[in-house]
Amino acid sequence: MDIHEYQAKEVLSRFGVPVAKGGIAYTPDDAVAAAREVGGERWAVKAQIHSGARGKAGGIKLAKSEDEVRSAAEALIGMTLATIQTGPKGKLVGSVYIEAATDIEHEYYLSFVIDRKTEMTMVVASAAGGMDIEEVANTHPEKIVRMSVDPALGMRPFHARQIAIALGLGKGMLGKAAEAILGCYEAFVESDATMLEINPLVSTKQGTILALDAKMSVDENALFRHADLAELRDKTQEDPRETFANDGGLSYVGLDGNIGCIINGAGLAMATLDMIKLAGGEPANFLDIGGGASPERVAKSFRAVLQDANVEAILVNIFAGINRCDWVAEGVIKAIEEVKVPVPLVVRLEGTNVEQGMAILRAAPYPIIIADSLADAATKAVAAWRGFQSQKKAS
Repeated sequence: MDIHEYQAKEVLSRFGVPVAKGGIAYTPDDAVAAAREVGGERWAVKAQIHSGARGKAGGIKLAKSEDEVRSAAEALIGMTLATIQTGPKGKLVGSVYIEAATDIEHEYYLSFVIDRKTEMTMVVASAAGGMDIEEVANTHPEKIVRMSVDPALGMRPFHARQIAIALGLGKGMLGKAAEAILGCYEAFVESDATMLEINPLVSTKQGTILALDAKMSVDENALFRHADLAELRDKTQEDPRETFANDGGLSYVGLDGNIGCIINGAGLAMATLDMIKLAGGEPANFLDIGGGASPERVAKSFRAVLQDANVEAILVNIFAGINRCDWVAEGVIKAIEEVKVPVPLVVRLEGTNVEQGMAILRAAPYPIIIADSLADAATKAVAAWRGFQSQKKAS
């Protein structure tokens, strides 16, 4: 679960990480009031969306007067901001963060991620922070510093000092930078985060260290331990297909293709996506229906898949162990009757009660395409999708 910059900064500040004074605003009037509350003579007006690279996309504007704050807020609130991370669809800006402008001496990059290969926290840092960090990583990888932190020991002060030294910070700033790095690590671990990115972490002309931006993702599976973080979820920033499915207890990831997938088991789901690609099609989603595929759950899965207007065929591929094929078949019929499936439907069943399940499908008065194997299912799904496209063009 991603959270907004202003929310991430609230979390960081609880762990002693210094951030600039700021306030959230949902209207231009709110923005002016926030600027007055923050004080000073210059402000940054920052679009709040779940994405980095907002500066390059025009999502951060500097203002030298309250009138400029108002104008910047009017321009940003309500716009769809497209960055290199959101893609061309972009995301709707519902609020802006008004922050005191900072006299920057130098920009650094700092991030914390889970390295699943080593099962440790990986700290990534660079003295070349700012908007062009991606280009730095591609053209000058030697400027990127990495450190693995053993979760059994945690980050110690000497680790933080080593990172600060590697960033080239002078003696006068080492202690402040090390404290900020330690605070970021503690916030990362205590929040069960999967990613925390500070870009930039800056040294100021006044001799301070500030986290000038913050991007944070929290492990959704750990939210039961963090009621305060769970409340920060902004569904308007999420893929509506994924939100609908996840609210229904389904494991769903939206993709860009046209063949909707309803499958049980993550491994079988991944194999099915590969087979669709091999057959010349493009999957529209990853959907793992899970172990308890009751008729109601199957019907719910159909509703989730059909939330995507790009879906032009559906493939149901179930290998029943805990599940039962007759339950799945009943769910398919229930979905056809209740959801009114408007696209071709391919079903492949295998496992527990497969004979009963296949009998239910064959007896149904609906145009269900039955497949005998995974390869057959993928081939028939792609053929059905192409046939559906041809019919659409002809009509």
